[in-house]
Amino acid sequence: MAIRKVARMGHPVLRQKARELSVDEIRTSEFRALVQDMLETMNEYSGIGIAAPQIHEAVSVAIIDYDEENPCTVIINPKITVLDETTQAFWEGCLSVPDLRGLVHRPRKVQIDYLNLKAEPKQIVVEGFLATVFQHELDHLFGVLFVDRVQYGPGTSPIAFIEEYQRYLIPKEEDDVGELDE
Repeated sequence: MAIRKVARMGHPVLRQKARELSVDEIRTSEFRALVQDMLETMNEYSGIGIAAPQIHEAVSVAIIDYDEENPCTVIINPKITVLDETTQAFWEGCLSVPDLRGLVHRPRKVQIDYLNLKAEPKQIVVEGFLATVFQHELDHLFGVLFVDRVQYGPGTSPIAFIEEYQRYLIPKEEDDVGELDE
């Protein structure tokens, strides 16, 4: 297995719609090796998620490592359904867009239908910050980056370099940034 080079914003693979995988492809040792490479790459770069296009593979698979009880969920051929259109805003970053953070508004609750590593159909419902994490990673499978979802308005600074984000924009506890509705 290997740590792969991460595709950065501007590379065409990040703008392609990823190809769905067949059940036969999911069951191959080559696919298992790809997933292992994704996991090792995500861990090397201290990510909480990674999608195959980020390591130059335009196939529909993402990994999300979102909590200790459910580590490293592998999501193949996902379909997203919005369950609550109320939006929330979080500052997002990305392995493919290093050194930048952007304020992104996304639906608060979504359902993901997908295949797991055994090619079995699964479903998960996520809300809050976790819904943002899933939507961010799965966007990569559709050729979308978080910078595409940043909303600009007069007098706002919804995108920043990480150093300036840490110095000036990190939401304080009394701020309600994570709960903003549009």
